Amino acid sequence: MPAINPDILIWARESAGFAVEEAARKLGFKDTKQATGAEKLLAFERGEVPSRALLVKMSKCYRQPLLTFYLAAAPRKGNRGNDYRTLPDGLPLTENALVDLLIRDLKARQSVVRTILVEEDEAEPVGFIGSITRQHGVRQVAELISSTIRFDLGAFRRIQGFEKAFAYLRNKVEAQGAFVLLASNLGTHHTDIDTRIFRGFAASDPIAPFIVINPLDSKAAWSFTLLHELAHLFLGESGVSGNYSEQEVEKFCNDVASEILLPADDFNNVVFNTADSEVLIQELGSFSKRFNISRKLLAYRLYRRGTIDQNCWMELNEHFKQEWQKFRAAQKEQNQEKEIKINPNVVRRHRLGTALLSLVQRMSESGMITPTRAGFVLGVKALKVHNMFDTSAAAA
Repeated sequence: MPAINPDILIWARESAGFAVEEAARKLGFKDTKQATGAEKLLAFERGEVPSRALLVKMSKCYRQPLLTFYLAAAPRKGNRGNDYRTLPDGLPLTENALVDLLIRDLKARQSVVRTILVEEDEAEPVGFIGSITRQHGVRQVAELISSTIRFDLGAFRRIQGFEKAFAYLRNKVEAQGAFVLLASNLGTHHTDIDTRIFRGFAASDPIAPFIVINPLDSKAAWSFTLLHELAHLFLGESGVSGNYSEQEVEKFCNDVASEILLPADDFNNVVFNTADSEVLIQELGSFSKRFNISRKLLAYRLYRRGTIDQNCWMELNEHFKQEWQKFRAAQKEQNQEKEIKINPNVVRRHRLGTALLSLVQRMSESGMITPTRAGFVLGVKALKVHNMFDTSAAAA
C-alpha cells in the first residue's frame, strides 16, 4: 500500500471546512494528559502513519473517497466558476466547503455525461451557449430565450400549481439540450445547503450544459432560478448564485428571468398597497398564484421599479423564507403523523430530471455504459441503478 502524504490529510480537512480542533472532535480524538485531541490529529498531519480504520473515519468525516488519501499529491481546488454571491456575515467555513464539494461532484458527473455523448457520437453542440452578451439588453435577451426554448407564457400561467408549471418549463429547457437538476446536498439531508449560500449553479458546456437548482427554495421560486441560470448559459458563463448579489451580471440575469415570467407590459401598471405590509403580502400572494410566479419575484420587481426600497425588499424576502420553512416543517410533521412514507427513488428521479435519466437508461440498456458509470452519473450505487428506471414505481 502506498505511503500517505500528510499534505493530503491537511487538504482533505481544510476542503471540508474544519479547523483542527473541530476535526479532532468529529474523528473521536480525546484529550489526555499526554496530548489533546487536536495535537493527536496534528501528529498525523505532520507525518505519523494513520491506520486504515482512521482513514475510513476521515473519508466519512471529510466526505472524500478513501482512495483520495493514497494520492501522491493533493488535488487542485475545485473550480466553482464565477462566484456571483454576496454572502451573509459570519458564514461558517463548512457551509462554503459544502458548496465546493457539491459543485465538484456535479461537474464530475457532467464530465462523464459529456464523454458518453462524445463516445457514442451523440455530441450535438447546444447552439444557444454563449450566444448573447449583456449589450443585447434585457428585453431582447428575454425574447430570444423564450423563442429558443419555445416558451408559451400563456400556457405556463394556465397550469395549476407551481411545481407543475416548473415541470413545463424544465421540459422546454431540456428539449434544447440542457440538463436541469435539483440538488441541495451531498446525498444526505445532514449536508443541506441553505439557499442564502447556494440557490443555483450554471455549468456552461457546448455539449452537456448543466443547470442546478436548490430545491430547498420554495417551489414557486424554481422557475425563476431556472431561467436565471439559463441566462448565464446564454452568456456562456459558469458560476454559482446565492440568494442575493450586488454584481451587475446577476442583476441582468434576474431582470431577464423576471421579464420572461412577468413582462413589463403586464406589470408596470399594477398598483400594490405598499403602505400596509400585511396587505402588501396578501396582494403579492394573490398575484403570485394567478401567474405561477413567486412572491419574491414580485417583490424584486417592485424594488427594481422603485416602488419599495432595498430594505423593504430584503425584509419581504426574509418573511417569505421563514413562511416557507414553517410550511415545510409543518408538512413534514403532518406526513409523520399520518405515517406517509415517500419513496426515495421517486424523489431522486424528480431531482435528476427526465433528460439525464433518459440518457443514462438508454445507454445502460444498450450496454454502452457500465452500472458503475451509470450509478456515478445518477448519484446512486451501481446495484441501485435499475431502481431509477422503474417507471411503474414512479407512476405509483
